[in-house]
Amino acid sequence: MPIQDPIAIQQEIEPAAKQIVIITHTRPDGDAIGASLGLATFLRHKSHTVKIITPSAHPAFLNWLPGMESVCCYNPNKPTEALEVISQADLIFCVDFGCLQRAEQLGDAIKKASARKIIIDHHQEIEDFADTVFWNPQATSSAELVYELIIALGGDQYIDTELAECLYTGILTDTLCFTTPNTTPRSHVIAAELLKKDIDIAKINTFIYGSHSLSRLKLLGFVLSKRLTVMKAHKTAYIVIKAADAKYFNLQTGDTEGIVNYALSLKGIVLAALIKEKDGKISLSLRSTGDIPVNIWAKEYFNGGGHKNAAGGVSHLSLEETVRNFEDLVKAKHSILSQ
Repeated sequence: MPIQDPIAIQQEIEPAAKQIVIITHTRPDGDAIGASLGLATFLRHKSHTVKIITPSAHPAFLNWLPGMESVCCYNPNKPTEALEVISQADLIFCVDFGCLQRAEQLGDAIKKASARKIIIDHHQEIEDFADTVFWNPQATSSAELVYELIIALGGDQYIDTELAECLYTGILTDTLCFTTPNTTPRSHVIAAELLKKDIDIAKINTFIYGSHSLSRLKLLGFVLSKRLTVMKAHKTAYIVIKAADAKYFNLQTGDTEGIVNYALSLKGIVLAALIKEKDGKISLSLRSTGDIPVNIWAKEYFNGGGHKNAAGGVSHLSLEETVRNFEDLVKAKHSILSQ
């Protein structure tokens, strides 16, 4: 059941100016960054001092977004810089995540902070750690929710071209260009309202989808030809990126964005995975079609979660063991996958 209480948030941000910190989930995507930048711009118009902190680096293709120069990435070599900002905050917004583990190193700091806490999120599950929640798992994106919040608080006049570009980027990327099942007429209405703010969609699409590095394109060609496995009997395909591959292709944050969708695009495939080994960690991105609940499977088997058709997780086993576990999961779910 959606929880959306703009009045409660209005009471949190009024009347006095506050020190506000906005925190995203780790490995922030276009939605987490776009929604956070849009929210920060709105709050600054309300005379608040706002800082955005990300638990890890963001993809380079988002560097063009207005306000990116003010985003602070948590540095494990200098942890006190981010932790002091969090400890001194009056108000903390947790944007695009509702479970503290998704903030990794910052999760404990958020929990211990004396600041009031607000969740703005559209994922399926949220934890009970915040004072106020603006949550709707049916929304396409957190950027969509930030737009709804700004409008509910009477802030339409603050949505200028730059703020609109941030929110549009969040909606565009989280809906895969308005193709995901949760895209609704309301999503298109919001996009249309943002387009009225004179945003340049050609520029946005070029930055997001037309500015890949040569190494990223070479990586894509390599994994599709050498690292793609199709389990035809189970309507499943998965791609493995080994640590050696990541090193050889100089893998950067965001370089694997969207690669899992190539596996899902194969005819007859209903479940796809990207299993990536890098820096001693193994992450999984899961995608599905129809009623295949990869968010539930990610939670049960890979310490993760997400949406019904798009989720992620991690593995603390070796790469070989992780691949074997994934194949065992696929075989165990054969009756669901073969429908």
